[in-house]
Amino acid sequence: MAMANASVLFTPLISNKFVCYSSLQSYNDIPSTMPSLSRFVSRGCKLVGCGSAVPKLQISNDDLAKIVDTNDEWISSRTGIRNRRVLSGNENLTNLAVEAAGKALQMAKVDPDDIDLILMCTSTPDDLFGNGPKIQKELGINKSVLAYDITAACSGFILGLISATSHIRGSGFQNVLVIGADAISRFVDWTDRGSCILFGDAAGAVLVQACNPEEDGLFSFDLHSDGDGQRHLNATLQQSEAGNAFDPNGSLLDFPPRRSAYSCIQMNGKEVFRFAVRKVPRSIESALSKAGLSVSSIDWLLLHQV
Repeated sequence: MAMANASVLFTPLISNKFVCYSSLQSYNDIPSTMPSLSRFVSRGCKLVGCGSAVPKLQISNDDLAKIVDTNDEWISSRTGIRNRRVLSGNENLTNLAVEAAGKALQMAKVDPDDIDLILMCTSTPDDLFGNGPKIQKELGINKSVLAYDITAACSGFILGLISATSHIRGSGFQNVLVIGADAISRFVDWTDRGSCILFGDAAGAVLVQACNPEEDGLFSFDLHSDGDGQRHLNATLQQSEAGNAFDPNGSLLDFPPRRSAYSCIQMNGKEVFRFAVRKVPRSIESALSKAGLSVSSIDWLLLHQV
């Protein structure tokens, strides 16, 4: 996976405001020299509900100390983490996502059949072909609304939010369900103390709803990717040695292809840390500049845990 840094500025959920950044606040702001624009151009977006879900199994730092050479003080002092949740038994990512989505809809007082689009942001789906349509089915939605996955690892949920606002403004959707969910434990090397202490499983969801321009809440965003960072953080596809056929002369053929599976997460923690402390502040400053705000005007700074 490539490294990515992203910053989004928006008013808090309790004010029910979240909107795509735009310098056009109303139709009156459109210069007369501009060509005819979509009737959706001045639509805003707001957050009207949120929900979350976690697995039942809780793994403490002391539990990990029984597997790898570490202890609670070492982990908590460096990461702030004391416990993490991990899927077990019959639990799966789809169920977590559905639970989180249901809570978001309940808070928003929106019926599942009123959803126009589902964005499932995950890098660890239960199905290689995607989890979005399965979420649609499990929520009991009777109409065939569009549902698809966004694969962007840690930045997936932010990209889902920006995609939701784009769909509302550009396609006229009214209610977009954005879910961020991952079962990272499936790809963790639990003998690698440098990475196993950081990851767990969970799901979160928000309902993004169209609104009038006056209710707009998203002031700006700043998104970037760096493909060179893939060497420091990845879980690559690997082929098994078995599975190929031999021709009559005993030579190994390239068909049928060998079975493949994703490796455990490989992470150079020091390089990821350097990337974060170098790039994230710049991204925040850029988002602030676009919004015309100063650092002193920010009440909450919500950053990636690691």
